[in-house]
Amino acid sequence: MKRTIVSGAAVLTAAIGLAAAALVPAGAAPGGHEARDRHRDVTFDVVSDVQGDTADLGRALDQMKGLPGKSSALVVNGDITNRGYPHEYQEVRKTLNAHPHPKKTYFTIGNHEFYVPKYCDASKLCQDTWPNGTKESELFQNFYDFTGLDKVYYERVVDGVPMLMLGTEKYMKYHDAAKWDEVWMSEEQLAWLDARLRYWERKGKPVMVFSHHVLPDTVSGTRNKMYGGDYLQADRLLGILGKYKDAVLFTSHTHWSLGLSDWAVRKVVPGTGNLEGFTVVNTGAVQTSFTDDGKGGETSMSGKENTGLRVQVGKKEVVLKARDYLRNQWIKELRIPLHRGR
Repeated sequence: MKRTIVSGAAVLTAAIGLAAAALVPAGAAPGGHEARDRHRDVTFDVVSDVQGDTADLGRALDQMKGLPGKSSALVVNGDITNRGYPHEYQEVRKTLNAHPHPKKTYFTIGNHEFYVPKYCDASKLCQDTWPNGTKESELFQNFYDFTGLDKVYYERVVDGVPMLMLGTEKYMKYHDAAKWDEVWMSEEQLAWLDARLRYWERKGKPVMVFSHHVLPDTVSGTRNKMYGGDYLQADRLLGILGKYKDAVLFTSHTHWSLGLSDWAVRKVVPGTGNLEGFTVVNTGAVQTSFTDDGKGGETSMSGKENTGLRVQVGKKEVVLKARDYLRNQWIKELRIPLHRGR
């Protein structure tokens, strides 16, 4: 989970109810049939924070296959592994191979992908001698070898629905001894994000954006001081996302329960000219859940908890469905009206 070993948005109203293709250059339309609007709902699933719990990942994958409708894609939104060792990535690969899942399965990088340097070897924690001979480049390469990517940020288009994946380009402990898991984004990544959001807005398309880490004062847990500094460029990132009404940002990392009222919010960013804000949603977590302790902190729930999202993107709305994979039931549903049809 997000805890290292060392140590107001308006809530939306709920309605109950590895292959890596070439990156799309900024300013260019994605090629092929995927770029066309097929005038039908597009369904995809989102999970995160596997962190070695491949049994629960398999359980979630099996349930997804049995849900009504066909899922066109799966996004694993960071913390794919517990520490970032190659053998841990291979365990995830074995689990994917052993259970049904969409051919289009995409990944973002999380903080747990950078925890190898805390260990002398896979069985011995040695934080006092960090980084224990592990180079920063090795950690990124382990992620690239698993995903087939060559960058932590990239774009995919699934049946006409654009998806933008974000990620840290540095593990900050290598660059500042006072830091650990903070996210650093290059000017190139930030400019790319703005350009792609602007491009798809002109095309009248809602954009699904994925970030393992959370932005402050958005979804559940992010008003807790533990999560106020995840992004070193939080204001810059908010300033970009805040301009686009039909951007939906999926964040993970906290493991906070999808049963909480602020699991999804509209975030209004002053100065962007967008008084309606953009949507931010918590993805839940495969490996356990946390909730508010009522004292400004958090408390863990059962390690058996296992949650994720099913998302349906239509012409007039995006429907978010929170799923409890432990109990094999829906938690809640939320409908987000789109502006492109207005």
